[in-house]
This record gives sequence, C-alpha cells and structure tokens, in this order.
Amino acid sequence: MTSNSAAVPAADPSQAALWNGRSGQAWVDTQALLDALFRPIAERLIEAVPAGAPLRVLDVGCGTGAVALAIAQRLAADGQVTGVDISAPMIAAAEARAACEGIAATFVCADAQRHAFAPSMFDRIVSRFGVMFFDDPAAAFANLRRAAAVGASLHAIVWRGPAENPFMTVVERSAAALLPPLPPRLADAPGPFGLADAARTRVLMGAAGWTAIAVTPLDVECVLPLADLPTYFTRIGPLGGIWADLDEETRRRVAAAVRAGFAPYVRGDRVHFPAACWEIGARAD
Repeated sequence: MTSNSAAVPAADPSQAALWNGRSGQAWVDTQALLDALFRPIAERLIEAVPAGAPLRVLDVGCGTGAVALAIAQRLAADGQVTGVDISAPMIAAAEARAACEGIAATFVCADAQRHAFAPSMFDRIVSRFGVMFFDDPAAAFANLRRAAAVGASLHAIVWRGPAENPFMTVVERSAAALLPPLPPRLADAPGPFGLADAARTRVLMGAAGWTAIAVTPLDVECVLPLADLPTYFTRIGPLGGIWADLDEETRRRVAAAVRAGFAPYVRGDRVHFPAACWEIGARAD
C-alpha cells in the first residue's frame, strides 16, 4: 500500500481535540468504573477470539486498553495485539497498564481512519464502542480493510439509536432547562450513535470491500454502583466537557435534576440499564 498520509490531516481535528482534552482525561480517570460498566461488551469480543490462537489482532478505539490486554493474554505466545486510539492520554494509560501487568501489547496513538497501517497486517479487527467516531466512516472501513489479511474478520460492537438507549440521554433531557443548549445529536455524525443506522453501516462496509457483513441486535445489561453515578454523569458524556466551568449553585441544581432522571434505573445500591447495541461482523475475503 502506498501511503498518502502527507495528503490528508493526521486526524479529524474535532475528534482529536475532544479525546485529547477533558473527555480523554475523564476516561483515564474513570478507567476502572468504565471497564466494569462495559464488561459484558468487552467479554463478548474477548471470548470470540479463539484461545491459544497465533493471531495478529487490532483493537480500534482501544481506549485505556481493557480489551486489547485481555485478548493479548488469551492468544498464543506468538500472537500479537495492537491497540490504536486517537487519544494520547488513553494510549499512555494503556501502555502503563501493559507494563504494570507484564502483558505484551503494542499501542499506537493515531486516527485509525487515516493511519498508514502495513497492508494485510491483521487477522482480526475488534472494537468496543470505537468505530462510531470517524468523520468519514467509508474511508475508515476501507483503511481497515487494507490492513486486514485475506480471510481476516472484523468484530465490532456499537450503540443502536438514542430512542433505544434512553439511559444515554438522561443527562441532556433532565438538565436541559438548567444549562445552555447542548450540541444537538445529528444523525450519522461522529459520536456514540454514529453507526446507529444498520442499513447504512452495511452499505458503508460493503463499499469498503468487506464481505459476509452481519449487523445484528445485541442487548446486554450494564451495572453501575449507585455511589459511582455522580462521577459517571459529571465526567462522562455531555456534562463532562462543561462541569468544571459551572458555578456551585448550577452544579447542585443540575446534579439533583440528573439524579432524579436516573431514578427509574436504580435498584438498591446499583444502577442497571439495558445497552441496546449492534454487533457487527464481517470478513476480508
């Protein structure tokens, strides 16, 4: 493959700014909380990797490394795992985890849409909520297809739409009257719901050269300790970028409103919510 990285930006500037600023640092700071919250999603990806296989695996949007490191431990000694993420703070955290746990894995700070991966480099590409943020998903899936070896598989999990995931929009609905207008959610735009349209995803991946494309519903229950709920909604999501800028009285009122909005999901000392996802599978034939 001839690299044309000099002809395109190194990364989508808006996503690079987001994930190298407060949002990226928030994911580092709440790493344990988020890994536990999304464990059912991670396990789905990890357990699908054949144990003891000598695979070369790429984890797209690897974040702080939970999935990549677990897969690395599952592979044969000559297996290889690479994690790629646009967030320098999260990549640094993933590298620190790998060193601390003595796990052999490589992490690259780059935009997977534009990064010049070696051609036919990977036998398996996985992603836990990491492929919805591309500004040009058609180009991103084509770039990943070039990085896939013949016969390689892709296995990704993404969110379905906001209507099926009301837990994800509690904050903006509950606090709307207390805050300046939050950025609107635009259909098909980079973000948590960027691949919510399954038909569009199939078309994008087919045009990128993937085959045997399957986009199927996946519903899992995620659980969060009630004591961690304030940390979750003040650091992750729409409040995360503005919470530090709010005055104390506004914070108090917003926190009360949002806490009330989450009440339907509280059972005892836990918060339970259904995660409505798409499970994407494809092959590089």
